[in-house]
Amino acid sequence: MTSGRLSFGNPTMPTLPVSILDGGKRLPRTQIRMRRETDAPSRVIGDASVASQAYRSSMAIEPKAKRASKRQEDAALLAELLADEIDFMDHPDFHKAGAEKRIFVDAPAVPKPSVTWYRPMMDDIGEPGQRRHEGIVLTAAQERVIFMQFNYARYRMRRIQKALRGKAPGAEEARELLRWHGTASRLRDQIAETNLALVLAMAKRVRLGEGEFADLIGEGNMALMRAVDKFDCNRGFKFSTYACRAILKAFSRHGIKLAKHRQRFPVEFDPALEQGEGVAAIRATSERQDAAELREIVESNRADLSEVERAVVMHRFALEGTEQGRPPTLAQVGRLIGLTKERVRQIQNQAFEKLRLAIEGAPRASTGGDAVAVN
Repeated sequence: MTSGRLSFGNPTMPTLPVSILDGGKRLPRTQIRMRRETDAPSRVIGDASVASQAYRSSMAIEPKAKRASKRQEDAALLAELLADEIDFMDHPDFHKAGAEKRIFVDAPAVPKPSVTWYRPMMDDIGEPGQRRHEGIVLTAAQERVIFMQFNYARYRMRRIQKALRGKAPGAEEARELLRWHGTASRLRDQIAETNLALVLAMAKRVRLGEGEFADLIGEGNMALMRAVDKFDCNRGFKFSTYACRAILKAFSRHGIKLAKHRQRFPVEFDPALEQGEGVAAIRATSERQDAAELREIVESNRADLSEVERAVVMHRFALEGTEQGRPPTLAQVGRLIGLTKERVRQIQNQAFEKLRLAIEGAPRASTGGDAVAVN
C-alpha cells in the first residue's frame, strides 16, 4: 500500500455501496474506516481537521530526524572530550564560592570582533596603499576577563571529567559538559578572531616568497590557536606579546623545514631533462592560436559581453596590445576603469562564463579556454 495522508470517508456521499449500509440506510459509526490517500491532494475528502492533523504529523518527521542526528553528534563529541585530559590555566578564583557569577555575570562585557576586513586585507598584501585592519584592540582588563571566562569553562569541563573517573556520563553531566564546551569554543574563537591581525603583521615581516605567503598564514593561524590555549593572563603581560613570539617561532620552524626540503629536493634547470624544442614549439603555437581565438571572440563580441566586461577582459589579458610584461592585477584594472577590485573580480567572472560558453559552442574541436587562465 502506498503511503500518503489519512482521510475519513464522507457518510453523506450518495455513491456509497448499499452493502455497507445498515437496515436504516445509514452508515454505522463503527464502520467508518480510515484509508490512505493514494491520489493527488485534490482527491482528499473528509473533515479538514483530519487533513490538518495529518499535515502536522508529517511535518513532525523532520524535527525528529534532526533531533536524532543531533544526539549522534553530541555522543561523538562527548566521546572525543572524554578521551583526553582537558587542559586549562588554573586560577585561585576558580575554586571559590560564586566563581561562575563573578566571572561571567558580574564581569564587564568584552566587545566582539568583526572579521570582514580580513579577506580584503589579505588580497591587498604587497600592493600600494594597503588598507589597515578594522578590528578591535582589547585592553589588558578586557583580555583578563575573556581569558578568565575561557579557562574557567575548561576548568569546569575538567572537573566533570575527573568526577566521572572514566565512567560514562549521565544525562545531567553530559549536558553540563557540552554546555561548557560550547562556551569555551565560542570564547576561543572570539579571542583568535580579535587577534587575526597579528598573523598578517608577522607574516609580512618574515615573508619567504611569493608562493609561501599562504603557508605562512596557515602556520600563523595554528600558532595563534595554540597560544590562546597556553596563555596565562595572571603573569601580567598582554596576549599580543605572547602570541607574536609564538607566531614568529612557528614561522622560524616553517622556514627551517622549507630549507631542508629544498636541500633534499632542489629544483633547478637541467638541460638533460629537456624534451627538445619540438614540445616547446607545439605549446607556443597552441597558445598563440588560443589567444587569437579569444581575441577574435572578444573583438567580434560573439560572447555578448557588455562594454564593461569587454574592457575588463581586454585590460586583464593585455588584448589591447599596449600593455607590456605581466598582465595587470585586478586592482590595477580597477584603477584604470574606475572600479573597485572586488567589482572587477565579479565582472571578470561574469565575462569568463560568457567566454566559456562561446568557446564551447565554437566549431573548433580544441579550444584554448585553459590557456588564458590567470594565476
